[in-house]
Amino acid sequence: QVQLVESGGGLVQAGGSLRLSCVASGRTFSTNAMGWFRQAPGKEREFVAAISWSDRLYYADSVKGRFTISRHNAARNIVYLQMSSLKPEDTAVYFCAARLRDIVSVTSSDYAYWGQGTQVTVSS
Repeated sequence: QVQLVESGGGLVQAGGSLRLSCVASGRTFSTNAMGWFRQAPGKEREFVAAISWSDRLYYADSVKGRFTISRHNAARNIVYLQMSSLKPEDTAVYFCAARLRDIVSVTSSDYAYWGQGTQVTVSS
């Protein structure tokens, strides 16, 4: 059974940092593109960042320069999202997702597997 489990969310003041982790299990994910999305209350789920097996990176304009996506060097089924200079508008539930292909995508429907999400709250 495929599982994606996120961790690392929490409450932080504006300007602070958090690191989210995602562990994928149940199949081999080392050669799959993985991504992070977020959903704020009353809003649609939006793309945040994605990474391919070869570490090709892609970011939403709203987080570029503040967030960094990466994969564990040895355990390629673990993906991180380092978030810095956080803003109140970054408040959302953050979801980890995995594709069946090694092509990064900003479209949520391209991702086959999803985690349950982790809450990030940034206070002003």
